[in-house]
Amino acid sequence: MQAIYAYKQAVGSDYLLALDHISEDFAPDLNSMEVQDRKLLEGRKQIATLLFKEWHETKQFETEESDKETIDAVNRAIVYYQNLLRKDHTYYGNQMLSAVERIYDHYLGTLQILEVLMSLIEEEEEKKEKRFTAASGPDVKRFLQNRVVQRLLHSKSYQQHIIRRNISWGSDISEIKAVYKNILKQDEAFLHYLALPEPTLEDDLEIVKHIFKNIIFKEKNLQSLFEEQDLNWVENKAIVKSLVNKTIKIFGEEPLEEEVQLLDLSANWEDDKAFFEELYFHTVQEEERYEAMIAESVKNWDVERVAMLDKIILKMALCEMHIFRSIPVKVTINEYIEISKLYSTPKSKQFINGVLDKMAQDLTTKGEIRKSGRGLIDNK
Repeated sequence: MQAIYAYKQAVGSDYLLALDHISEDFAPDLNSMEVQDRKLLEGRKQIATLLFKEWHETKQFETEESDKETIDAVNRAIVYYQNLLRKDHTYYGNQMLSAVERIYDHYLGTLQILEVLMSLIEEEEEKKEKRFTAASGPDVKRFLQNRVVQRLLHSKSYQQHIIRRNISWGSDISEIKAVYKNILKQDEAFLHYLALPEPTLEDDLEIVKHIFKNIIFKEKNLQSLFEEQDLNWVENKAIVKSLVNKTIKIFGEEPLEEEVQLLDLSANWEDDKAFFEELYFHTVQEEERYEAMIAESVKNWDVERVAMLDKIILKMALCEMHIFRSIPVKVTINEYIEISKLYSTPKSKQFINGVLDKMAQDLTTKGEIRKSGRGLIDNK
C-alpha cells in the first residue's frame, strides 16, 4: 500500500515534469544570434501543453494541429512522461521489497546489541584489572557467563548472518554505551540478577528477555535511533520484537540443539516476495480498470472525492480477489478493512467494508471471481 501510494505521488510529479519539458522546448534561446519571437514560442507552448493534457486524459493523441515543432514537442513530452512512469513503477516496487528485507537487518542488529553489551563489559573489566583497584558500582562480569547470550553469540547461524549481511552498529555504538551506563547498570532487575549466587538457565533467559522488553525496545534514545535507521520503525517494531523474543526463547531451551538456526523473516520468504510483487505490479497495471469498477460501485459518490488511500486500498483488494484464487474473499475484505482502520480516515472502515462487500457479491455473481484451493469451504 505504501509503495503504491508513493508511486501515485511520483506520477503527479512526473506529470508536472513533462509539462516543464514542454516549457523548456519553447523557452527562448538566449544564446541565439537570431531574434526570438517570444509571442510565437509562447503560443506554441500553450498549444503543446493543451494537447499533452488532452492526451493525458484520453491516452489518445489525435489533433488537427499542423505545426511540426508543436507536434514533436508533445510527442517528446509523452515519451519522456512514459519513461518516468516506467522507472518509478520499477523503483518503488524494488524499494518495497528492499524495505521488507531490511526488517531482517534490524532483527539481526537488535540481537547484536547483546554482543555490544558484552564487549563493553569486557572492556570495563580490563580497565579495572589495569587499575588494580576495586571499582565502584555493580559487579557486571556475571553477565559475561549468561548462557543464553553465549549460546546466541557463539552460534554459527548468528555469526554467518552478521558477516553476510554486514551488520554493524558503527558510530551508533555510543548510544548503546549510554544505555548501558545510565540505564542497564542501574536497573533493579539487572542488579538482582547480578546478585544471584548461581543463576539458573531460567534466570539467564528471563534477564535477557527483560533487557529487550523493558530497555532496548522502550528506551527513548534507542527508539529515536531505530526510527532514523528505519522510516517504518513504528510498524516494523512489532515484527522485529516478535522475531527477537522467539529467538531468545529458542536459545534458552534445554536441551539445546547443536545447530540452532536464527529465524527467517517469514516461513516462506520466496512465496511472500512473489505475492508482494504480483500484488503491487498488477494493482498498478490494472489501475484504470479498477478505477472504473470503483466508480461504477459508488455511483452516489464522486469517485474523485474518494480519498486516494481509500482508492488504493480498494484497488489492492480487487486485485487480490481477482488473481489470488486461494485467498477467500472474506479474508481479503477483513484484511483491507484492518488496513483502512490503521492508515486511513475514521470513516474509511465503513466505506471500505460496504464497497468491497457489494463489489465482491456482484463480481462473484458474474463469475469474475473464482476461488479454489485446499481449505476453501465455499466461494464467498
